[in-house]
Amino acid sequence: MGAAAKLAFAVFLISCSSGAILGRSETQECLFFNANWEKDRTNQTGVEPCYGDKDKRRHCFATWKNISGSIEIVKQGCWLDDINCYDSSQGKYIGLLNCRLETKYIFIFPPFSTATSNPVTPKPPYYNILLYSLVPLMLIAGIVICAFWVYRHHKMAYPPVLVPTQDPGPPPPSPLLGLKPLQLLEVKARGRFGCVWKAQLLNEYVAVKIFPIQDKQSWQNEYEVYSLPGMKHENILQFIGAEKRGTSVDVDLWLITAFHEKGSLSDFLKANVVSWNELCHIAETMARGLAYLHEDIPGLKDGHKPAISHRDIKSKNVLLKNNLTACIADFGLALKFEAGKSAGDTHGQVGTRRYMAPEVLEGAINFQRDAFLRIDMYAMGLVLWELASRCTAADGPVDEYMLPFEEEIGQHPSLEDMQEVVVHKKKRPVLRDYWQKHAVTRKKKRCVGFFFFFFQRQKKKITTDFFFFFFTMKKKNDFPLFFFFF
Repeated sequence: MGAAAKLAFAVFLISCSSGAILGRSETQECLFFNANWEKDRTNQTGVEPCYGDKDKRRHCFATWKNISGSIEIVKQGCWLDDINCYDSSQGKYIGLLNCRLETKYIFIFPPFSTATSNPVTPKPPYYNILLYSLVPLMLIAGIVICAFWVYRHHKMAYPPVLVPTQDPGPPPPSPLLGLKPLQLLEVKARGRFGCVWKAQLLNEYVAVKIFPIQDKQSWQNEYEVYSLPGMKHENILQFIGAEKRGTSVDVDLWLITAFHEKGSLSDFLKANVVSWNELCHIAETMARGLAYLHEDIPGLKDGHKPAISHRDIKSKNVLLKNNLTACIADFGLALKFEAGKSAGDTHGQVGTRRYMAPEVLEGAINFQRDAFLRIDMYAMGLVLWELASRCTAADGPVDEYMLPFEEEIGQHPSLEDMQEVVVHKKKRPVLRDYWQKHAVTRKKKRCVGFFFFFFQRQKKKITTDFFFFFFTMKKKNDFPLFFFFF
């Protein structure tokens, strides 16, 4: 070879393992090429069988010239038992020598090219090390930055001042509530501010209302109302405790109360009708609970109980005990009236649209205590209508359970729908005509007018806190429900 030309030699291993190791004697083949075929009097190209002893390894080889970057194949064919080629991949030109095992043909050689090209400069070995080290670090840094941004965004959206830094407070019946095992069993209801679970606390069932963190204002308000002096009453849902569960942004707010298997009055009326006596008992205990809630009671052993407006009275928020005694629940929107403090003017159209009083729908609320209490009374009248519409006291069929105004505006009314029906058309729920036919003429069916049913079976002094309900006839066939609060 002269100075102007360079001869590079590469050997390619084909089938070292299959025949030699397993002792097979089949013939191996290689591509054949001879640039000097005319001089050597051989074929120029073809396939050459490789013969040899079965304990010797057989390979394909190729030789070529690199003249100023132009590759010229010189010879290809079989090569027998060259230990320098065993499983190697090396040479002056990267990728030209590549021995492979258990392969019949090897076709690895530089491409035929007449164009000149510069040799590829291999990258320093530390380049790959640096690349593989930096990429994971950058990914981890990105994840940390994103997580921190989400945390800050969430924290700014909900000011921490609304949630106590420590688990809330008034001591529950047992000061060891946080140490007792509390097991969630099944979801019983879902509402606007969370879901209610049936749970087991030691040997008794309790209800756990779970609020997401974005509804912590409702959770805190309900907790504060339950914590007021004098809130233990037969007709107000029994409060057991409140807890925060979780850490950082993954926080659930728990409110633990007594559990009542019969559920809400709404659910009960969907599946059951009530007798006259049951109607009176449910209505009486429900009214007692609301009357106590509205009452301002100073001088209690544990302090002064202020008057409280519920602001979301509806059949879903009245629970029934096993003996059909009613108790009022869900104080997430409740408003307390303390001496010397104004209710303010930030308490507009809240509550469930279907149960909103006309003045609430009109946006003409007088922000005084009595105005808020009357709003509760209007909603209580609608709940009494639901109860009376499922009573079997009058002869004739009992209607399917319906929500107030459901017949006029369906199950999902908008605020505009309610304004049109209640404010502009001045409609109210009615009782059907079969009550008229039997209520007056038959003493046994005393459902047209009922006075003092609050104290029907109890000889007690009637006070200014007692509710007075009655029906009066407005049209020939229908009886709208009216109520008064003294």
